Amino acid sequence: MGVSINPSILSADLANLATECNEIRDYCDYFHVDVMDYHFVPNLTFGLPVVEHLLSKVDKPLDCHLMIENPERWAGAYAEVGAQSVTFHYEAAKSPRNAISAIKQHGSRVGLAIKPATDLQDVIEYFDDIDMLLVMTVEPGFSGQSFMANMMPKVRRAREIVLERNLPMTIQVDGGVSATTISQCSENGADVFVCGHAVFRAEDPRVACANLRSLAIDAQNGAWWT
Repeated sequence: MGVSINPSILSADLANLATECNEIRDYCDYFHVDVMDYHFVPNLTFGLPVVEHLLSKVDKPLDCHLMIENPERWAGAYAEVGAQSVTFHYEAAKSPRNAISAIKQHGSRVGLAIKPATDLQDVIEYFDDIDMLLVMTVEPGFSGQSFMANMMPKVRRAREIVLERNLPMTIQVDGGVSATTISQCSENGADVFVCGHAVFRAEDPRVACANLRSLAIDAQNGAWWT
């Protein structure tokens, strides 16, 4: 088993984005890019130009989280420009399978995200076709929200299914993940961690990344699922 630490650039200093990312690139696995359209969520953030710019300035794979309507139309474009992982929301897609196909067509990893109110049962049918399930541990839309510990049974059940079916699918958590919450996420079955404020707002982001990784690994080593 492995651990992936994916700092969210939404918490970075956008005026010095490439510099801040390059300072920690050796301490993380992906950079997480929150794409919001002010329709699916009440916020407007990054789009394709930012993704393309970051890919040209930072030698690290990007994990694009599309919080947008009609992901079937746009998801393939993010894969096409070079995002190594593209995640869309089940709740936003009229045809999740079309969105999955659009991402796979360009060779990127496929992630499927679910909001806190979405039942895991609604998306189990897609587990054989995706590379990652993203369980939101806050309501999508804004960084800095409080971690929702009541999402842990959902994470745990997803991990049980992965083990039962022997799937290669990873399980990501996003929202309020910090040094005080990452262990319980790891214990319950998550292995990919989106950390925003916990990294970019830390006194030393490099030390923060290393500490988060250590906490996740320690929890994983003693967990029921490893």
